[in-house]
Amino acid sequence: MDTTLTNDISSESTNSGFILFITIVATIGGFLFGFDSGVINGTVDGLQTAFNSQSVGTGFNVSSMLLGCAVGAFFAGRLADQYGRKSLLLVAAIFFLISAWGSGVATSSVEFVLYRVIGGLAVGAASVMAPAYIAEVSPAKYRGMLASIQQIAIIGGLFSAFLSNYFLADIASGSTQKLWLDFEAWRWMFWMEIVPASLFFIMLLFIPESPRFLVVKQKTGEASSVLSKLYGSHAQNKLTEIEASLSDDHKPQLKDLIDKNSGKLKSIVWIGIGLAALQQLVGINVVFYYGAVLWQAVGFSESDALLINVISGAISIAACIVALAVIDKVGRKPLLKWGSIGMTVTLAVVAIAFLNAEQSVDGKLSLNEWGPLALIAANLYVFCFNFSWGPVMWVMLGEMFPNQIRGSGLAVSGLVQWSTNFLITWSFPMLLAGIGLAGAYGLYALFSLLSIIFVIRYVYETRGVELEDMKG
Repeated sequence: MDTTLTNDISSESTNSGFILFITIVATIGGFLFGFDSGVINGTVDGLQTAFNSQSVGTGFNVSSMLLGCAVGAFFAGRLADQYGRKSLLLVAAIFFLISAWGSGVATSSVEFVLYRVIGGLAVGAASVMAPAYIAEVSPAKYRGMLASIQQIAIIGGLFSAFLSNYFLADIASGSTQKLWLDFEAWRWMFWMEIVPASLFFIMLLFIPESPRFLVVKQKTGEASSVLSKLYGSHAQNKLTEIEASLSDDHKPQLKDLIDKNSGKLKSIVWIGIGLAALQQLVGINVVFYYGAVLWQAVGFSESDALLINVISGAISIAACIVALAVIDKVGRKPLLKWGSIGMTVTLAVVAIAFLNAEQSVDGKLSLNEWGPLALIAANLYVFCFNFSWGPVMWVMLGEMFPNQIRGSGLAVSGLVQWSTNFLITWSFPMLLAGIGLAGAYGLYALFSLLSIIFVIRYVYETRGVELEDMKG
């Protein structure tokens, strides 16, 4: 690999404005990922009233959407190898629109869940395709920073959904009350997503297909044209590198993930699976999905619990900005390692605090003097996750696989990531009832400890490495 070429491509010859535009468009998918995940929180009362069902909005229905995400992530990776990264993002945008509209017009629980699963397919597809697409059009020098914007977009989407829900309910004096055009506020909460989903679809029409996908499909002329827009005078050199990395000259297949000599999954695939699973096993989505329930369980009022969630959201955004600023300077592996260490310590402190909580005669818990320490440790945990495993896992999955197996590797890793998300989300209420908050957080601390060992032993650095030089 000609390092001079790499440096040139990463600096003055790069069309930085065009690449930034492409990145922003792709990360609208991340915003919708966050919005679609967060909008459900403000609509539970309206759903239960409209459908006369206590099952809608429960943990299983939240989890069923996550299963849709798992299916979407798996098939998106494979279909993207056949039809293109941009094409799959366009399909995801259409699914976001269908889900947003359908969830608002649904007249039964079954119909509602169907539209939410369609939204889950879109979320799963966007979660793996957006970072992969960004990685495939970005220079190595800035790839981590650009791909990290995805995590900020996800949290921004969550935050926007919470704000939208709050204001719509406030205007209507309740989520179950009529708002505009004689429709209830909770329906408008879902319809608000139509705006960013439409913007996503329209803006996708103005970005190119991944040049690496075009080379795989032997559309050399189109690939050269895209590379010229991205890398200027070095387009031909980059085209040659991509073609060399795909010299096996066969269509990407799932069986490419199997090592021909040993007959087992390639080590790089196991690393991707490990990263995807551990990102969820450390329990971060317990904070996102059950934060208010968690803090109320240890004595905080509903108002205080909601305020803690807002603070955690702000801390998450700040942590992602820190990651964005340093990921291409210090690398991926150091961020993962120190994030894991920080999460292990802070989760252990939270578990100890919950272990020392006192139970009153009415069954309620109180942290008493442990309260401030638990709050500080919990928010430090959120910070540690969001400057490390939150963005870095998606960055690495988008860039670590060789060109030939990127789609298939993302398919398997995405399936594992969303399936583990489902497991954690589904199991937390049972853990809460079975081993309590201290036991649950102790378990998450154990997985954080395991993640330290995993990073040190198995994860390798990808900072500054061109995608054509990634080894399987």
